[in-house]
Amino acid sequence: MSTEARAEAQAPWLRPWTDNERRATLLRWFEHSLIPGLLQTADYARAILSAGPNRPAVVEEWTASRLARQAAVFDRDDPPTLSAIIGESALRFGNQSIMKDQLEHLVDIGDRSTVHIRVVPQGAGLHAGLTGAFVVATLPGGSRLGYLDDQLRGRVVADADEVGDLDLTWESLSAVALPRDQSRDVILRVIDDYT
Repeated sequence: MSTEARAEAQAPWLRPWTDNERRATLLRWFEHSLIPGLLQTADYARAILSAGPNRPAVVEEWTASRLARQAAVFDRDDPPTLSAIIGESALRFGNQSIMKDQLEHLVDIGDRSTVHIRVVPQGAGLHAGLTGAFVVATLPGGSRLGYLDDQLRGRVVADADEVGDLDLTWESLSAVALPRDQSRDVILRVIDDYT
């Protein structure tokens, strides 16, 4: 699939975000119940996209688009730092073989110096991230944007106060997330549970 065809396969409201994603120097991504899109394997992405009312052809288009987004971010000469905080429950949702491969991918990609994966343990209780997933991108020159997703579409947030609110939520999540090495250990334990 050509770059233009992949861009057309993206929902129109997602295109402005992916343009920023490709230019970002830092991406801070929180997901409570899913693995972040840039860290998903093809099988995991396909399973997530198939869980809704999407037709098989649409699922395949969106899966290809998601993989192209990953390549655009990670395969460039100077990839951004991706700091991801994931709820532990996201490590446990899904088909056993798909999840085992997905979690092994998290361990592998988490070994990159530019990818930091941390887990909010289930024992953390109520926390600020339960209100929804978000991403904050820092762009060249230091400007920052946020991205919020919902059932119908995503929304790019450019207002400095709103991005500041996302920063405060990020700090609150950082306070309850496990450090990188302990998070890796949690992921490895869950992989063992799938074996």
